[in-house]
Amino acid sequence: MSTKNILRLLAEFQQLGIGEQIDYKKFYLYSIITHSTAIEGSTVTEIENQLLFDEGITSSKRTLQEQQMNLDLKAAYERSFSMAKGHERFSTKMLCDLSAIVMKNTGSSYNTISGSFDASKGALRLVNVTAGFGGRTYLAWQKVPRALEEFCLWLNENRQALRADDVIAAYALSFEAHLRLVSIHPWVDGNGRMSRLVMNHLQVEAGALPTIVYKEHKEQYIQALVDSRENESSEPFLDFMFGELEYFLQQNIDNYKKSLQGDIPKSSQKKEKSSQKSSQKSSQKILQLLSNDGSITTQQLADQLGISRRAIAKQIKNLQEQGLLKRVGPDNGGHWEVI
Repeated sequence: MSTKNILRLLAEFQQLGIGEQIDYKKFYLYSIITHSTAIEGSTVTEIENQLLFDEGITSSKRTLQEQQMNLDLKAAYERSFSMAKGHERFSTKMLCDLSAIVMKNTGSSYNTISGSFDASKGALRLVNVTAGFGGRTYLAWQKVPRALEEFCLWLNENRQALRADDVIAAYALSFEAHLRLVSIHPWVDGNGRMSRLVMNHLQVEAGALPTIVYKEHKEQYIQALVDSRENESSEPFLDFMFGELEYFLQQNIDNYKKSLQGDIPKSSQKKEKSSQKSSQKSSQKILQLLSNDGSITTQQLADQLGISRRAIAKQIKNLQEQGLLKRVGPDNGGHWEVI
């Protein structure tokens, strides 16, 4: 993570007034909801959600369950953001109440050997669940209530300790909370949506821009969760989430600047050539650094070159495709070899 780059992008985002555009916050929330449900399998688009939320117009191309999932998550976010502004303390009841809104129309009731529970009411699971990736089981259901209480205690203490001017710490806490909650997996369904909602809740409470986990990055997102779980370290997931934040800020800043410039072909061509030259220079620097130290990490490369970790990963992929670079050994413990 390049802290300086994130702070620079946040400052530029605010200076340009991107978040102050008409209805920006509303449509940004719609984007958060669309991407969050898409990660869980929804195919409803942002435009379809806009019509659904604003006009009550349903799409004949989407199932009723998909559209109800999006409506429920919107209601949960509205409730959550209202609570965030009031700085309400986290508790098991609070989280279960939010889960009940998230799962209102898509949750099911379950009859198990341990008892009956209703996911649509936000009830904690009374069964053990296994991760879809890797096949590892989550915390035993008997331990969930205590773990959730400890999570709320940890979160409330850290919320109070946050400094108002430390936006990086606020983001780090929100990402860590996401990881911890999804690792507890308190409910039989909706854990991903709830974890992302709590993450955004904390960001809004701290006056920070809510983070989107892009549906296009679902594979990397899941892998980051797996890596953090297997390595018993939050670092892989926090690196990914800070990368998502950088990606969002850079994309919005670039698009906003383009909208101000209008259609100026010559200028665009010059910028494109300049971008290509910059990319070539970065590739050359990456090859030089890897020649000196093949075990250097992508984060260390990002810090030294002053660009995002995601940009480094893209450059490395291009270099591999060009046959200029290859990976020897596994991701953890291996090294790069310049050809």
